[in-house]
Amino acid sequence: MKQFDLIVIGTGSGLDVAYTASEKGLKVALLEKDKIGGTCLNRGCIPSKMLIHSADVADQIRNSKTFGIESKITKINFEAIIKRVNSFVDTESKGMGDYYKTSKNPVLFKGEAKFIDFKTLQIGKETIKADKILIAAGARPNIPPIPGLDSVNYITSTEALRLKKQPKEMTVLGGGYISTELAHFYRALGTKVNIIQRSSWLLTKEDQEISKAYTEAVKGNYNLFLNHDIVKVYKNGNKFITEVKDQKTKKVKKVSSDELLVVLGAKPNSDLLDLEKTKVKIDDKGFIKTNDYLETNVPGIYALGDIAGHYMFKHSANLEGEYATNNILNPKNKRKVDYSAMPHAVFTTPQIAGVGYTEEELKQKKIPYLKGKHMILHTGMGKALEDKVGFVKFLVDKKTRKILGCHILGTEASTLIHEVLVAMKSGSGTIDNIQNVTFIHPALSEVVQRAAFNLE
Repeated sequence: MKQFDLIVIGTGSGLDVAYTASEKGLKVALLEKDKIGGTCLNRGCIPSKMLIHSADVADQIRNSKTFGIESKITKINFEAIIKRVNSFVDTESKGMGDYYKTSKNPVLFKGEAKFIDFKTLQIGKETIKADKILIAAGARPNIPPIPGLDSVNYITSTEALRLKKQPKEMTVLGGGYISTELAHFYRALGTKVNIIQRSSWLLTKEDQEISKAYTEAVKGNYNLFLNHDIVKVYKNGNKFITEVKDQKTKKVKKVSSDELLVVLGAKPNSDLLDLEKTKVKIDDKGFIKTNDYLETNVPGIYALGDIAGHYMFKHSANLEGEYATNNILNPKNKRKVDYSAMPHAVFTTPQIAGVGYTEEELKQKKIPYLKGKHMILHTGMGKALEDKVGFVKFLVDKKTRKILGCHILGTEASTLIHEVLVAMKSGSGTIDNIQNVTFIHPALSEVVQRAAFNLE
């Protein structure tokens, strides 16, 4: 058995914790069953956003006539698009892997790890133990028990980022942010996309005004089956057949496609670790229970990222990594994780970004609020861009003027949200932090200022 001061399970956001701890003198073991870099680098935000940029370029070319430029796409080299992205991703991952393979501290162990006793893990032929353990083992695509699904060769988001051949038609099960981003990528490159969604609109976790406006904006791009339940899946020759039932009429329809993409949530990898051997508790969804300091119920064992399930974003996991590093190294000066103003974005066309409460949440909690909204088109740059669907929406405390939430649909939403984040985190955190700033005219960000002045 090999003894360490700290064991880190997972090389996504746990990687920085392991490196910093080793620099501070701890003897660290780093455990990884797959490629170094975790979900974000290998099968998540980095490859998906690189692929989506190709889709955005294709859409710009198609829409160029709006701006007096006649152009057309003569060829989509799907193989080259996939190769560009994954060559970069694989090179980055390999580079990190090569570094840690020769590292004496942290010591890298490759393979699937499981707890075999209290604070003791088996990985390959090695048995390792430590007083402090950080579990950052992530999550994987959730595969629900849909009749017939286990008998067909469906793909998940992992495979969708590495397909060698572009499908002519794809059926996507689910209407969340990963579903809509991948649907955007394939649709923009010429694939006919069917989306099966149980709800009345896509992206149901967004503010309803945003999700409904988004659904309306893209309904002509996809074959949408809203308010439909999945009955079963099977293959007829080389075709996937997805039977869906209309919730209102109860009519069953058959949806045919060349590929079937299943994007129905994420499942934490806690079930792969035999956590009961080290007495770590999980909730009813499989997420590891942690307190405000990222500590589990077992002293000395911490968890962060997707496996803890607080926010399932790379930037939130990186934030947790900073706090975990401090709390592991300085247990007498622990700090509670500050999740305030935690943003998110959806890299579709149009883009979506949000932070804080939705309007529905404020109504449910009976928090008095003011709402400010402004359409992107009603600004100088918005007209230049001909963004006819985008808008910025503020939700502000009626008494304190604190920014409770902000939701953006449209051009560069993922960028525009950042000035709101600074306003929320700095100084008073009020809408005055937006109103008192001089904005460049006619920059796109003027729409944020105008929404801030439209409170009612």
